Amino acid sequence: MRVLVAENIAGKFGIIFYQDITVGSSPQMLKGRIRLFQESLHLDLEDKDMKDIPGVSEWRSVFKETGTDPSRYRPSVEALYRRIKKGQFLEPFNSAVDLNNFFSMKYEIPLGIYDADKIIGDVRISVGDETATYEGLNGREIKLSKMLHTSDEAGPFGSPFVDSRRTAVSEESTSALHVVYFKPSMESGECEEMLAAISEMFLQVHGGTSEYWVLD
Repeated sequence: MRVLVAENIAGKFGIIFYQDITVGSSPQMLKGRIRLFQESLHLDLEDKDMKDIPGVSEWRSVFKETGTDPSRYRPSVEALYRRIKKGQFLEPFNSAVDLNNFFSMKYEIPLGIYDADKIIGDVRISVGDETATYEGLNGREIKLSKMLHTSDEAGPFGSPFVDSRRTAVSEESTSALHVVYFKPSMESGECEEMLAAISEMFLQVHGGTSEYWVLD
């Protein structure tokens, strides 16, 4: 599987490919850590505006640059923060999704985790036209016109807004693709370090192996 970035796309993206993993319910220790993190984040966000969070601010700017209204279509990390600010803490789903949400909250960026066996051919990161759509994890039709997204030979499947049902990770998944949407301000060295940290923690929970790289 190759991951390609369209020529008109600026920025850096992280790719992690996991193999021979075991996805299930999150271990109790991980559930506790994520819960405590959310409680701490809730307190930090009480008197904070979303625009004052660097990652949210930078990703709102990215959305604007591609022509997406971030007030109507919020970056996924902002949607998470707004929930936490209201005290609507995330309930455990599965170990892969739980960790993906944790990484997003911790690093202030959108991430996407996908079942690699459900991806057909190469992956491309680009901005959608008016024909680009998919059924989102929220059950709605997601229109990707002017929105940054990932696609394969079968069509779009992910974005920093909300991901698709087609490539969702489940407890039957044994390989996965992690797409990390770095803050535009990050240097390549920072990106490498973040990918290493994400990969290491993911493998501690799921076993298996990984390889990762930065696209820019």
